[in-house]
Amino acid sequence: MEHRMLERGDIFMAIEGGKSRISADMENMPEGKRHTVKEIEALAEGERAELIDGKLYMMAAPTLTHQDILGWLNMRIRLYIMEKKGICKVLPAPFAVYIKEDDHNYVEPDISVICDEDKLDEKGCHGAPDWVVEIVSPSSKVMDCVRKRSLYETAGVREYWIVDPEEKSVLVYDYTNGASKRYSFTDQVRAGIYEDLYIDFRELG
Repeated sequence: MEHRMLERGDIFMAIEGGKSRISADMENMPEGKRHTVKEIEALAEGERAELIDGKLYMMAAPTLTHQDILGWLNMRIRLYIMEKKGICKVLPAPFAVYIKEDDHNYVEPDISVICDEDKLDEKGCHGAPDWVVEIVSPSSKVMDCVRKRSLYETAGVREYWIVDPEEKSVLVYDYTNGASKRYSFTDQVRAGIYEDLYIDFRELG
């Protein structure tokens, strides 16, 4: 997913009665102010953003390749959980994750696998998912490989996959065991939170 950091001077537009309205709070935001989840929830319909340590990053529409891989991964994981009669939920974007249960961190991972049903309600997930998958684009590599990698590790995500369609690679971070490994799209990649779930990326062609 492509991102753009919201810099000071950017303007939120709220839609009221079919007309655009500039938010005075955003226009007059002082230097150093940290954004909050309330600003995410106040975005106009169709606008999406993520929040990391009080910094807001607008999200662009995904590409065809991104959505194709997302749909395929979601299907593979969902079928496995159904066959095993598992309790975990696999939830594709857009899905709200209030990852640190504070006012300054909010993400929408491409795929979230959540095994603790107490973390879930109709608004989204409150706390860290067990397994997160992000599908990167050239413009989102810093977000997915640096900012989110650090956030997911400190928040308590057990496993994080970074799928790179351009490089045809899958970088797996096993935070539980403090390990990482890079795979290619010619490999079968094992999901560490399960004993026998292997995703065969050769199916992508």
